[in-house]
Amino acid sequence: MKSYQLHDHLLGIDDLLKQEEPDIAAIKQSLEMLLEFLSSPEGRTHDHCCQTDTFFCLHDDRGVSWEHLPDELEQILSDIGGALHDTISAPEVARNFSSTPEQLLERVRKMKVE
Repeated sequence: MKSYQLHDHLLGIDDLLKQEEPDIAAIKQSLEMLLEFLSSPEGRTHDHCCQTDTFFCLHDDRGVSWEHLPDELEQILSDIGGALHDTISAPEVARNFSSTPEQLLERVRKMKVE
């Protein structure tokens, strides 16, 4: 069953990513909140990780481009939509691609915002 909390996080990030002049600090903060949720006992489920992965993987289908974002952020978003779905079913794969919720959260926190 889809969590309303996950849904709210994803919609918030989607709104921020659709802005013509993106607020990188707000995107970073929103991603941190999402990944903190996905790292929590309540949020770290196969369903949540798969839904989040699919949401970011299909960004083009929703008309969201990342080309105007800093390279580091663009790579993190791509990785969320790449191997996050393996977190529960194949954790070694997700870890190998630095795409577990915890690894992604660490990467987002280290991201420099200018």
